[in-house]
Amino acid sequence: MGAALPLWLKFLDETSKVVTVLTAAALLYTRSAGVAFFVTGALLCSKLAKVIKKAIRQKRPSQCSGRRVSYGMPSSHASTCTFFAVYITFACLELPTHPTFPHFVVFAPVVVLPWTYMIAVSRVRLGHHTWPQIAAGTLLGVCCAIFWFKLWVTDVGGIMTILSSVNVEFTVVSLISLFWVN
Repeated sequence: MGAALPLWLKFLDETSKVVTVLTAAALLYTRSAGVAFFVTGALLCSKLAKVIKKAIRQKRPSQCSGRRVSYGMPSSHASTCTFFAVYITFACLELPTHPTFPHFVVFAPVVVLPWTYMIAVSRVRLGHHTWPQIAAGTLLGVCCAIFWFKLWVTDVGGIMTILSSVNVEFTVVSLISLFWVN
């Protein structure tokens, strides 16, 4: 699939790297417990998708030669990107803007929602997933985001209070070492 891909598909095929860098930058810039909680939820959603994927063991529509065998149901890209889109949308609608962010950040869903749609479409166009795999990943991402956001806003078990006292740099290093495995 290499050289014949349009530029927009090449970019979207590298989305996980772009999103990882942008998320790490936001976390390190804000040093916010809320952003750390959000990132943790996204990582857990991705891991849950991968666990479900291994349990279902549905093959991808095509396997590139030389690639390790992996499964496609549900799409972890779709679940994680949907988690981002839904959680960010809820945060923009219901939470105050973090003081380190500019006020126009409330319009983030205008960028994040179409980008998520384009990622889902690209996964099918690139031959990595089928539409049912994308739909399952999207549904998983929506459910995880709603659950995780509700945990935050209802302060279940005092999680906001606990996380607000946690050293964010230590949390980032711990999360990276815990979840970096694909």
